[in-house]
Amino acid sequence: MDGGPRVPEQRRAGSAATAETGTLRFGVLGPVRAWRGEKALGTGSPQQRALLAALLLREGRTATAAELIDALWGSEPPPQALAAVRTYASRLRKILDPGVLVSESGGYAVRGLGEGALDASVAQDLAAEAEKARGAGDLGTARKLLRQALALWDGEPLAGVPGPYAETQRARLEEWRLQLLECRLDMDLEQGGHAEAVSELTALTAAHPLRERLRELLMLALYRSGRQAEALAVYADTRRLLAEELGVDPCPGLSDLQQRILQADPALAEPSAPVTEQAAAPVRPAQLPATVPDFTGRASSVADLSAVLSSASEAEGRVMAVSALAGIGGVGKTTLAVHVAHRARSAFPDGQLYVDLQGAGPRPAEPETVLGSFLRALGTADSAIPDSLEERSALYRSVLDGRRVLVLLDNAKDAAQVRPLLPGTEGCAALVTSRVRMLDLAGAHLVDLDVMSPDEALCLFTKIVGEERVAAEREAALDVVAACGFLPLAIRIAASRLAARRTWTVSVLAAKLADERRRLDELQAGDLAVKATFELGYGQLEPAQARAFRLLGLADGPDISLAAAAAVLDLPPEDTEELLESLVDTSLLESAAPNRYRFHDLVRLYARACAERDEDRPSEREAAMSRLLDFYLATTAGVYAVERPGDRLVEHLEPTEYPGLHFSDRQEALDWLYSEANCLLASARQALGGSRLRRGVDLLWAAKDLGESGANSRQYESVALTARDAAHAAGDAHAEGRARTALTNVHLVAGRYKEADEEARLAGLLAEMAEDSTPVFWTSNDRGIIGLNQARYADAEQHLIRAIEASRHDGNLAGEASALCNLSRVHLAMGHTDHAITLAQQGIGLYDRLGATVRLANARYALGLALTQAGRPAEALAELKDALHTFQMNRQRLWEGTTHFRIAQAHLVGRQHTLSATHAEQALAIGCIGGDLVRAGVLTTLGRSLASLGQVDRARVCWREALPIYEQSGSLEANVVRALLSPLSTA
Repeated sequence: MDGGPRVPEQRRAGSAATAETGTLRFGVLGPVRAWRGEKALGTGSPQQRALLAALLLREGRTATAAELIDALWGSEPPPQALAAVRTYASRLRKILDPGVLVSESGGYAVRGLGEGALDASVAQDLAAEAEKARGAGDLGTARKLLRQALALWDGEPLAGVPGPYAETQRARLEEWRLQLLECRLDMDLEQGGHAEAVSELTALTAAHPLRERLRELLMLALYRSGRQAEALAVYADTRRLLAEELGVDPCPGLSDLQQRILQADPALAEPSAPVTEQAAAPVRPAQLPATVPDFTGRASSVADLSAVLSSASEAEGRVMAVSALAGIGGVGKTTLAVHVAHRARSAFPDGQLYVDLQGAGPRPAEPETVLGSFLRALGTADSAIPDSLEERSALYRSVLDGRRVLVLLDNAKDAAQVRPLLPGTEGCAALVTSRVRMLDLAGAHLVDLDVMSPDEALCLFTKIVGEERVAAEREAALDVVAACGFLPLAIRIAASRLAARRTWTVSVLAAKLADERRRLDELQAGDLAVKATFELGYGQLEPAQARAFRLLGLADGPDISLAAAAAVLDLPPEDTEELLESLVDTSLLESAAPNRYRFHDLVRLYARACAERDEDRPSEREAAMSRLLDFYLATTAGVYAVERPGDRLVEHLEPTEYPGLHFSDRQEALDWLYSEANCLLASARQALGGSRLRRGVDLLWAAKDLGESGANSRQYESVALTARDAAHAAGDAHAEGRARTALTNVHLVAGRYKEADEEARLAGLLAEMAEDSTPVFWTSNDRGIIGLNQARYADAEQHLIRAIEASRHDGNLAGEASALCNLSRVHLAMGHTDHAITLAQQGIGLYDRLGATVRLANARYALGLALTQAGRPAEALAELKDALHTFQMNRQRLWEGTTHFRIAQAHLVGRQHTLSATHAEQALAIGCIGGDLVRAGVLTTLGRSLASLGQVDRARVCWREALPIYEQSGSLEANVVRALLSPLSTA
């Protein structure tokens, strides 16, 4: 059964005070009311009652005027809200005793109320006494106290009181009432009151159909009343309702109860604590630390662990349950374990044992010492406690036999430390927390605890800092919890610092945490420090583990593959995997997926600090990052070669000393490139300084497919801009020329032709200055494409002829084919359709000789355009569909979208208007090479297709969207679209 209800989070009132005419009393568990003695007092308007309720529920704490305005009106207060608050306060002062409603620090507070003056506080006291009585086995008294507490509710809490604060409190007080009610009904059943409980539970489940605990109690009451079929029907109804309303299955407790009813479990037939029996507990340890009042989130983990503990207490004959929580320091293992243990207290009436095993420190607790402490807590005399570990462990298990005790073993070093401390019989359970994953703890239910979700993190931060400060700067608060890596300890420290500094804003704290080099130093408050927590785990590492931890933390990528990690560490993959998995077991590293690993953000910062502090030779850090860059450059060059047979770019890249991976299959090569995109771009960015600059630029160039893919284009552009600026700052014309060549392609893809032409022009000049012939073909080819799109056809032809000459001089057949296909498009634009077809076919012939794939698709694309303009749509569609399939297979999303556009044009020529519109819509959805200008072309084509289908109004919308794009770019197509928009146009 569940434990006692959660008491509302309120503080006690101050000292007693009375007026001459009687004691003041207040009620919030119904309408907001006030009495002096037995005389009811008028509490004024609804807003005035809302103000009174807000002050009463704070129980002596001061509420600022801003907090009260927010409580009464939320985000849309009236213009005179402050004056209204002051008026309400003034009126209440006249009703209440002198000195009760006080002004303080620009706000108000209710002070000096007598003991029991507020019904919610009385209910809280009664609930607390009931929990104590239940813990002592006195269920009769506990039930009586809960009935008294529940009798204080008089309808809906805060009835008729407006405002967001009242709404929140109303929901909280109603939830608390239901928890108290469930607890009382639970004890009713424990004492044999099942028959009487059925009718009450039936009404409650009708009023709260999704509340599973009430359904569970109803099933049990019906079963004990001899109504097994009805009990099972309740489960069936619940399961159906949860599936329909929430799309979830019943909770484990409800499902287990159904199975026990089906199996006619004898333990269900009788109440667990009939009235005539009294619990006998000569020694009942209660050693659990206090749970934190602001415990937040972790709902799935709480449910998971609670289910395991529940199974240990409910099922006879089962082995003792063990749950082991693992996670990095500061992730909240102890907080979660203590919270769950408190929730499960009632399931372990013979006591709860707790010990901090100091496993992360230099001197872990000895099991013999812990056992001696546990035995004394269980009532064993010192004279009866043996000396050896084996004898103490055996006696411990014997003392626990027949008892239901929960043991919380916190901060364990390893399984060897834990094993002697585990109970040995059913009915008991153990919760273990450790930074080490206890894979060798037989039969343990292992739980890997991750950081909080962003919503949970923000909620915890808000509970500590206060709703008002966070609501005013929500974005800054999100920045703070993100900088904390959503690590609970870090969030608690940051929030505590802010709460203690009223002059700070959330933005001030966010700015302090934005500096990565200072972040760990900022995350300390009192005796809490994130860095100290990580230091404990780092201090436990073997030398090889510590080296791996330090060096892997230097890499900037979001995670790292096993092969890349082997390059960093300069070790064989097998040895690297062993080291990395050992770090995973210590929770200092996470396994993101098979053969992929990652650091928590704050752990990475700590690892880097350790590398700077502890690495004997700074050159080792540089060598590790150099090997990683070599690995990425060599492997990416291999992918480029597989994708572009005959392209000689890879022969002109910077040499590498560390080898890369080799791929026999094109699909495997592409899989690697796109799965490693974020990591290799991060490595390229990280290399843009010192001796690694040129290799970083060449890595960017070799990975140019990422710039055209759509998925990684934005990140690729950011790195390309950084590379250009870094090379320029270093005065390295060779690197700058290549960086500008890569950036030219970025601008081309985005349709920024002016910027692309300037980058290509400068790249050519820099290449000539550096005597680097490699960019000559690329800059000439790119400037030809730019001239084509800017309708400078003579310039475009000149640049492309130069590109053909440069590629032939280099023996670069793939480059020659590319330039021929682009020249085909120039001649097509100049009206030389037959020559355009011939040039495209020559390009296809060269690509066929090379066995090219993606680039062959570009050639078929060019031929498809020429055939479309030649009025041969069927042949054009065959080429374009072939190209489309290849682009799709190679994940070139922007080229895929562009080809859909050209297919739409071909269908338009063939008067297949529905198909034309369909492909145009797909082009808009995916995006195209060429940016907004090409998008305008797609819209124009879509409009023509729609107009031909009779959807003229929609067509005109498309043309009106396209027109300003053409006008802004100075394109002559603007005249065409204006004509289409003419009232006389029929498209």
